[in-house]
Formats: sequence, C-alpha cells, structure tokens
Amino acid sequence: MDLTQKEESQFVRNADVEVLVRRSMTKGYELLSLLTPPAYTTFILARKGRGHFTVNRFLRATWVGGTIGCVGGGAFEYVRSAYADEVTIRRRRLLDAYDASSLRADDHATIGALLFAVLTPAVLWKRASTINLVLGGAGIGTASGLVTHHARNLTGDRAPKIQIPEIPVPS
Repeated sequence: MDLTQKEESQFVRNADVEVLVRRSMTKGYELLSLLTPPAYTTFILARKGRGHFTVNRFLRATWVGGTIGCVGGGAFEYVRSAYADEVTIRRRRLLDAYDASSLRADDHATIGALLFAVLTPAVLWKRASTINLVLGGAGIGTASGLVTHHARNLTGDRAPKIQIPEIPVPS
C-alpha cells in the first residue's frame, strides 16, 4: 500500500496534532492541579467557613480541577491546531520537543504525582474515600512537583538550553 504525498502529509500532520493535544492536556492538568487547591480553600473558607472544609472534599476538588484542566487544555489545543497550517504545527511540535525546561517541569510533576498518590492514602487513610485519596494525592503531588521545578529555577539550577536543529518542513 503506497501512500501518496498528500496522504503522507496528512498522516504527519495528524501525528503532530496528536502530540500537541496530549502535551496541552498535560499542561492543563498541571496548571489546574496547581491553582485548584488554593482557590478551593479560599472559596470554602471565605464563603462557608471552616466547618465545611473537609479533607475528602479538598482532595475531590483537586482531582476534579485537574481533570477539567486536562479536558480544557486538550480541547483548546485541538481547536488551535485545526485552524493552523502544517508548517506552524510542525514548528510548534519541534519547539515543544526541545523545550528542556518544560520537559523538566513535566518530569517533576510526574514524580510528585506518583509519590503523593502513594503517600496521601498512607497518611490520610480514614479521612477520605480511596479514589479521592489516590487521585487527589496525585493532583497535589503534581502541584508540588511544579513548585519544586520553579523553586529550582529560582535558585539557579536551570535546565540547559538546547539548540533546535534546522529540519526542513515540506510545504
């Protein structure tokens, strides 16, 4: 089965869009995992008082916020890529692939998510349901991983700059 030039170009474009959508979903999850806990805490304490703040609700809000960020980030990137040309999509994918700081932030967030998904249930076993403990712990771990990444950047331990090679993009 031999692909024509147009079919091959469409196949490459679809692969690039898929990578960009997955990356945007990750970034959306990370961002809202970072923003949801303080926003939820502030909202509950300001509106309803300390009596309505529970660990179970806090953890549920954390993972639901991360899920909303994941869906929103993927939808945003899909719409953004649907109206972009092939050269723009390929350039953005290459920039994302060689962005060492962003990749390092993703690594820190993943390590934090895995660590806290295990530690949160161990520490708070009787305070929340199991699903909220694991998923909420992962959300809090993601946020702590991002904070760790940015703290390392502030203290001078930055990711190295990588020169992006010139790759010709057929137009």
